Amino acid sequence: MERRRRRTAPRLAGLLVCAAVPALLLAGCSSGSGGDAKGSDGAPSTAKGTTLPTVAPVRFAALPAPCTTLAKSTVTALVPKAKAPGGTQAQSSDVATRGSCSWTGNGKDGYQYRWLSVTLQRYDNSTVLGSAEDQAKKRYADEIGEASAAKGFTTSVLTGIGDQAGSASGKATVAKITSQNDTVVARTGNVVVIVEYDGAGLIDKKNPTATVVNSGALRAAKDAVASIAAANPGSAAAPGGTGGTGSGTGDGKAGTPSSTASGSGGLSG
Repeated sequence: MERRRRRTAPRLAGLLVCAAVPALLLAGCSSGSGGDAKGSDGAPSTAKGTTLPTVAPVRFAALPAPCTTLAKSTVTALVPKAKAPGGTQAQSSDVATRGSCSWTGNGKDGYQYRWLSVTLQRYDNSTVLGSAEDQAKKRYADEIGEASAAKGFTTSVLTGIGDQAGSASGKATVAKITSQNDTVVARTGNVVVIVEYDGAGLIDKKNPTATVVNSGALRAAKDAVASIAAANPGSAAAPGGTGGTGSGTGDGKAGTPSSTASGSGGLSG
């Protein structure tokens, strides 16, 4: 009101002229300077009838404790005589979105080294980074690319494990010890699972075959995917998400391997 009293006479005359024109032309006689319409707070107003885009709720809102993702029988089969059967959990700055656990041991005879790790990464919707599933898809692609870049490793696309899955298999030499290694990366909804499984024979003992190591990694990956679904009751399970309980009490069997996997053998519990 005070602002209108301070306007000059010519401006007031202009407004009176505008009052005489049809109502549809009144918008051209507004007190503004012809710029975009603004709301009471000075921010651009939303066009009438438009709606803001909505993002579907995330499929998985929680992660299981990482050291409970594998059935006990799976751990026993893949890492016999593990130094810590319950696993060693890595530190995480946010356990709601990231967790990791590992197991290691030298087998029943002390000469069969095994190392197994499971990493879970969960994403939430973000106005800056995009939807949770899109972020998970990007992480999955990055992890597969990194795993397949290792010299001498071969990659395979897997089916029956979550929404997406792939494997990278090969040998690596560290401190003059050559191990047979396998990495399985899987995506189930907005969660990415990374399983790494390595085996080596010590003191001239034979290494496990690529088939055995690959099968073990697949078994662990299916357990992990199943445990994510179990931690989120009512969520839509992805393909291959019902192969185990993830509670440490199931049999943890991997089921039928994909036709593109490197082998179908397994380790006995």
